[in-house]
Amino acid sequence: MIIIKSQEEIDKIASACQIVGEVLERLPSFVKPGVSTAEIEEFSERSIRRRGGVPAFKGYRGYPASTCISVNEQVVHGMPSRSVRLRNGDIVSIDLGVILNGFYGDGAITLPVGEIDEAARHLIDVTREALHAGIRQAVIGNRVCDISAAIQGHVESHNFSVVRAFVGHGIGRSLHEEPQVPNFGKAGTGSRLKEGMTLAIEPMVNAGGPDVRILDDGWTAVTLDGSLSAHFEHTVAITKEGPRILTQLTKD
Repeated sequence: MIIIKSQEEIDKIASACQIVGEVLERLPSFVKPGVSTAEIEEFSERSIRRRGGVPAFKGYRGYPASTCISVNEQVVHGMPSRSVRLRNGDIVSIDLGVILNGFYGDGAITLPVGEIDEAARHLIDVTREALHAGIRQAVIGNRVCDISAAIQGHVESHNFSVVRAFVGHGIGRSLHEEPQVPNFGKAGTGSRLKEGMTLAIEPMVNAGGPDVRILDDGWTAVTLDGSLSAHFEHTVAITKEGPRILTQLTKD
């Protein structure tokens, strides 16, 4: 069942999302060659808690950490580790969620580590652009797969592929609510978008094929062909004024 939120509820989701946005904004200055993914985890959790939030991922369905940190061919759900240190030329996707006053926020970013090559930078740019192409379709009267088709179209026009094994989702009092928001699909299909819906839109884009496999840790998803993968995510509310990006930092 899709849960429609009141303005008060959307504002509470937005408060959680602002913590997500603030932490993600600080990460580029922290992510550099030699830093371990465990250090990124500790930095992120500390930053969340200092702002009064609770890490949403820690303990969720048994996940042991506050963040998902996925390097290079890792797509999503990479577990932080002291033995994994970032190297110059890597790309790293960092996904984190926050609970504040009973409501959830969720966001992700892919960052370059030091100097990266043009192919990796192009993948990051296209994935970020695909997210915003999808968000532009998040308007009253459209359907969920209008978002999906916009993301898929942008990605495939650059000869990349969208991951099909994982999708975006509704969000609110739970981290994952209906509807699912795939990053592929036929425009004009799926649930009708209505005022008060809140969605976590999150393209995961591979430089090669779309297929993934799960590592023996039971969490980390990697590209089947070993190609690079990037991931961006915003939490968005459907409003009369158009899509409101709740994880985008406000001025006040």
